[in-house]
Amino acid sequence: MFIHKHPYEPFLFEGVEKLIVGTLPPPRFSSRELKPGDVDFFYGSRDGQLWRILDQLFELDLTYETSVKAVRERKDFLLSRKIGICDIVEVARREKVDASDLGMQEVELRDLLGYLRKYPSIHTLLFTGGNSKNGPEYFFRRLLRENDLSFTQVSDQLPRQHEFELPLTNGGFRRVHTVSLTAPSGSANRAVGSIPEYKARKAKNPGFTVMDFRVEQYRKFF
Repeated sequence: MFIHKHPYEPFLFEGVEKLIVGTLPPPRFSSRELKPGDVDFFYGSRDGQLWRILDQLFELDLTYETSVKAVRERKDFLLSRKIGICDIVEVARREKVDASDLGMQEVELRDLLGYLRKYPSIHTLLFTGGNSKNGPEYFFRRLLRENDLSFTQVSDQLPRQHEFELPLTNGGFRRVHTVSLTAPSGSANRAVGSIPEYKARKAKNPGFTVMDFRVEQYRKFF
């Protein structure tokens, strides 16, 4: 069985306000067998779409290669926008070595609530996926249940939004907002194609793409 351990420590810093939360990068990032065009950083798969979405949204002109320059560009952007990254899975086991969330077994989670307490400026979690099994929101709900914390829906429109109150060491609470974005992966394209809002836009404008849909959605929260 393949032990799939997250290759990156959370990217966090003083003053961080928003936190991107996913699960695990493809196994090749853990085994250090990157492909040409991969970036050695969170969401660095050449097949992934998060950085291409952000590149288009903010006109970043990013480099897509396995280089120090490409990593630095992404870190500089995150720092400038006060955005951190802390994927929720620390390690999982796989019978089949692929990037499927459903294929993860015996999942060990990171102490995301602990990081939220350590960085009190964080007010929003941006999940790169919803509540489907083994998605980031799915695991976060598990963390909340294990800590007897409630998760309140504030919008049932896509992307769905929730809030929860994080207990603090001084006895108070801090309210944190969450947004479950449409996953920035090619495997999610079929799901995007079935969304009524996307279908309506596509019917009016045949040139409207799943990338266009994601860029418009992400624009509201980044």
